[in-house]
Amino acid sequence: MNALVDALGWTLVHFVWQGALIGLATAAVLALLRDATPQARYLAACTGLVLCAAWPLAQFGLRLGGGMAELDAHPAREAAGATVRALVLQPYMAWIVAAWSVGSVALALRTALGLAWIGRAARVGARDPAWQARLTRLAQAMGVRRAVRLRIVDGMAGPVTALWWRPVVLVPASLVSGLPPELLHALLAHEIAHVRRHDYLVNLLQNAIETVLFYHPAVWWLSRRIRRERELIADALAAAHAGGPRRLALALSELEKRQFTHPEPALAANGGDTMDRITRLLRPVPRRNRAASLAAALPALLLAGACVAGLAHANADAPVDKPEKQANIDFASCAKPAWPAQALAAKQSGTVTLRFLIERDGSVADSQVRKSSGHPALDEAAREGIAKCRFQPASSAGKPVKAWNMMQYVWAPE
Repeated sequence: MNALVDALGWTLVHFVWQGALIGLATAAVLALLRDATPQARYLAACTGLVLCAAWPLAQFGLRLGGGMAELDAHPAREAAGATVRALVLQPYMAWIVAAWSVGSVALALRTALGLAWIGRAARVGARDPAWQARLTRLAQAMGVRRAVRLRIVDGMAGPVTALWWRPVVLVPASLVSGLPPELLHALLAHEIAHVRRHDYLVNLLQNAIETVLFYHPAVWWLSRRIRRERELIADALAAAHAGGPRRLALALSELEKRQFTHPEPALAANGGDTMDRITRLLRPVPRRNRAASLAAALPALLLAGACVAGLAHANADAPVDKPEKQANIDFASCAKPAWPAQALAAKQSGTVTLRFLIERDGSVADSQVRKSSGHPALDEAAREGIAKCRFQPASSAGKPVKAWNMMQYVWAPE
């Protein structure tokens, strides 16, 4: 259980800088793509968010398998500052995991409640045969072959699309009764665009990543960018079936004027800034000079590059898992470990298994008790003894490298 907590805790801690690096790199790419299509920016933001999930997931698996244990619990392979950080944080791993669990459970509960609300609305929402027939024709005209249900619900901010296998469009009752039919038709075309693109599935993935990595601002920023670009893509798809971009912009303007105050379902496949969408429909963004786009992205690119360079330098100084030539002990440099007086008086004995890190100069940088003798005093005496030894360092490609070694010391009376 302790291994699981440590693996999860260190994964969460390291994602603080990993998420920042991914966010900086994605921000630089998005700055370069400011004049590109919304689809290109959407793909870049989605890639960034998927990396936010994939990187810690991969490292969590490595930590569970013990492949990164020395990086976290025994950070002698890192710089002194990282060592201090690890020593400070290690005692609080259980608290870090507990706090993360509370936040994740709260957001998971929010998602579950959203799913339950959508399911209930799809079952008990009012039906309107005329608008259902109109929605069906619109879906077929936009290339959607699945049946799309229409449900009229009270107390909503605006139309939303939910579910995937049996998609449903939830429409506020106030829009059906108070909005001109051609404008409501334009809003429905936008929702059908979400169905056509399977945006609900992407939104589910977003919610899952937000639930697990809720503590990192980069995750929420990337999610907002995804939702913003997704709305622009859906607007572009819907405009041709909504009577043109101006009519869709007018429908969005009327929706904004109504100033709905009801919250939207957590899993609705929508989002974005309404006024930004209206502006882009009426006045597409002009193409800018590529040099200006590069200049805007340069600070983020430089910072991300510095982070990558720092990470590469840290990895270059990391111990080698399987050196070509293992380290050899210089027995002349080692004195026999001193038997602790109290342990000797108590006639304590046993075998301790040590794992120790040998630097390039042959010195011992760190040691770990992998299997105790059963007596802490004997274990510590063995660690102190190995720390005084010198080694011929391990080597790869003819050059000395840092590497971990294993050794057993038997405490037995003569």
